[in-house]
Amino acid sequence: MAEAKQAPAKAPKLADPMEASIEASTQEMIRRAQRLQIETVFDRAVTMKPCAIGLQGICCKNCAMGPCRLPLPKDGIEGEDTRKGLCGATANTIAARNFARMIAAGAAAHSDHGRSVAETFLAVARKETNDYTIKDPAKLIQIAPYFGVATTVEVDGKTMDRDLDEIALGVAEAAMAEWGKTGSTLAYLKRAPQPLQDKWKEQGVLPRNIDREVVDIMHRTHMGVDQDFKNLMKQGTRCSLADGWGGAMIGTDLQDVMFGSPSPLQSEANLGIMKEDHVNIIVHGHEPLLSEMIVAACQSQEMIDYAKEKGAKGIQLGGICCTANEILQRHGVPPAGNYLQQELAIITGACEAMVVDVQCVFQNLANVAKCFHTKLITTHPMAKMEQENVVHIEFDEHYAMQDAKRIVKLAIDNFENRGADIMIPRHKMKQIAGFGVESIRYHLGGSFRGDYYTLNDNIINGRIRGIAGVVGCNNARTKHNEEHITIIKELIKNDVIVLTTGCSAITAGIHGLLTPESAAVHCGPGLAEVCETVGIPPVLHLGSCVDNSRILLAATEVVKAGGLGNDICDLPAAGSAPEWMSEKAIAIGQYFVASGVYTVFGYHMPVDGAPVFRDHLYKDMEKIYGGKWDCEPDPIKHAHKMIAHIDKKRKELGIDKARERVLMDMADRQALGMD
Repeated sequence: MAEAKQAPAKAPKLADPMEASIEASTQEMIRRAQRLQIETVFDRAVTMKPCAIGLQGICCKNCAMGPCRLPLPKDGIEGEDTRKGLCGATANTIAARNFARMIAAGAAAHSDHGRSVAETFLAVARKETNDYTIKDPAKLIQIAPYFGVATTVEVDGKTMDRDLDEIALGVAEAAMAEWGKTGSTLAYLKRAPQPLQDKWKEQGVLPRNIDREVVDIMHRTHMGVDQDFKNLMKQGTRCSLADGWGGAMIGTDLQDVMFGSPSPLQSEANLGIMKEDHVNIIVHGHEPLLSEMIVAACQSQEMIDYAKEKGAKGIQLGGICCTANEILQRHGVPPAGNYLQQELAIITGACEAMVVDVQCVFQNLANVAKCFHTKLITTHPMAKMEQENVVHIEFDEHYAMQDAKRIVKLAIDNFENRGADIMIPRHKMKQIAGFGVESIRYHLGGSFRGDYYTLNDNIINGRIRGIAGVVGCNNARTKHNEEHITIIKELIKNDVIVLTTGCSAITAGIHGLLTPESAAVHCGPGLAEVCETVGIPPVLHLGSCVDNSRILLAATEVVKAGGLGNDICDLPAAGSAPEWMSEKAIAIGQYFVASGVYTVFGYHMPVDGAPVFRDHLYKDMEKIYGGKWDCEPDPIKHAHKMIAHIDKKRKELGIDKARERVLMDMADRQALGMD
């Protein structure tokens, strides 16, 4: 019998670089990867289509009788929704369980980051490590009272400052207790405006401790437990608040205490920051404990001299994702790219080592690294990779500098193994980063007033229309960077000042929106005038995704400054995650909604298959907390939904008409008199 002819293998589908990204260096590196026959996330997004039922949030796999899939009828639902899983779970129950589990996973990720920081701070307070110190004692003294730690002591009838070491130990022990305390609620909840605290108490969503709220969701979403979508989201809210006003906020504050609070500084962004004649080290992930030490090691004369011995002119450190933002905002270390650019940093052929910790790290990095000389180094005990070419150097905060120098030395030794085929894109942009609650107070309030009054005044008089938080990830299901940049440009064109964190902040930097000069090009006249007057960009980089707590506290300061209502939900403000992909984004979105912020996600929301549950998020939440969810994949419409909400809040506050600006002569001024 003649052998059957084997059909020729089909050529794999490849991403069109121009359709995959709006960013030039990304397009260049996609083309290079395809020439070298190296698969990237952009190619995989073309060949693998998402599950339509999973996208709608109506696939349940919480027991072995499933997965149970409850697709929406093509002609929609008329009358009673009769869809049920094998156990009888409705589409609303299934969608709410899935949504709550995303909140639990996201809160666990950010709050575990906070726990690691708190554990290291406890080691500092106990003098168990010499590599970390308290670099911002003022921040320590500022947060101590929230933990019930006194900063002064009475001695012979006189009030004296308490010893800093005693304060540090008290804060460290109290902070650690937040993950497992009993008999009370989280300490930082009292930082929210009082009406918001009252709202949470009335709704019964005050978090008890951080770990319990995550466990609670995992229990109640087990098969056959909570089957009321409203009750499921009540716990989802409680868990998200434990993250935003708990673990994440504690992590941000203790990082500031140990590493220094950010202040504005100049740097650069994009793959073009890598240097052909230097040892290039990329740190990637989210926890700054090791990366802080790697910064110090790379700057040490010992390591610089060693690099020169190996033929390099120096060491170029860069970052990917939120580890990049952490070392950017405190040291000016430039980010090499955002989430979707992580493979591309290796594809340059010039990366000696990529050092990763936790969250948002592609396992495919190991496969890409095999094609080059790059050492891929994992450092966290809970984040290893199965591939043999991955090096694991477990980080121990008690020997932090020793571990950091070992990693840097390994990268330097690898410099001589670099191949001749190097392609570093020339694209990079200047940026100003490192804003925080304190620095915003200074820049917009001035050294004399030193508060948020001036910001409020400019919102009231209409120069600034409102405030937008634009945050979150990139997603290979959307055009890389397009939604972030389109939305931000549309907002600032309409005089909305933007606060940004995470990969959205890196994206804004890459596209030149983090410079004061960009205000004259992209802003409406009111915001442009404010930015020019105080010398700030129209888009303020507030740090990593765990630092979204800074946006909550900035909003609280705006409320305290007066004139714009009594609660966060009264403010002309809105939130956005244009290209979200992470469970952390859902946790963040829910704690912003529960804090009173209208929050719009791009791409899609995994709730469309359960219309009643979707309405609970998109409508009912506003009646309960003052904030609500929304979804809009079109970036222009997305921005204008936010602007419409801001205008609605301005009207409710009675500031919807900007004050008329009148040119005054000397006689007019004299007529005003003096107080």
